[in-house]
Amino acid sequence: MEPLTYASPRILSIGWGKMEIESIGAGKDFKLWPGGGRAWDWAETGTNHVDGIRVADVAELVEHTCEIIILTCGVFSRLKIAPETTEYLDRQGIEAIISETKRGVEIYNNSVENNIRVGGLFHSTC
Repeated sequence: MEPLTYASPRILSIGWGKMEIESIGAGKDFKLWPGGGRAWDWAETGTNHVDGIRVADVAELVEHTCEIIILTCGVFSRLKIAPETTEYLDRQGIEAIISETKRGVEIYNNSVENNIRVGGLFHSTC
């Protein structure tokens, strides 16, 4: 397979509260998509552990034409996902995979290696 013109950046490492992303750098939480990514700042959308990942958190990923979006719930799966978020992705025709973070990173990197237009939200603690 030929590499995608806008392949998603690989996650090079993950530890408690720190991730290293190819061509982006280090940080705590990230939004990644085909062709790029950025730090995921929960304050932008009012995200919190109880109310969970919101539609506003994934809208930017949808704009980048992801086929699959990985939603990670943290190392101990304490971050919830609002039901309307997965409903929204389903309506967009995008497969949502929900996972604890380390498994989500494995699925994401495997998708990158297989030239799938993958995006994700990655929470590196709790």
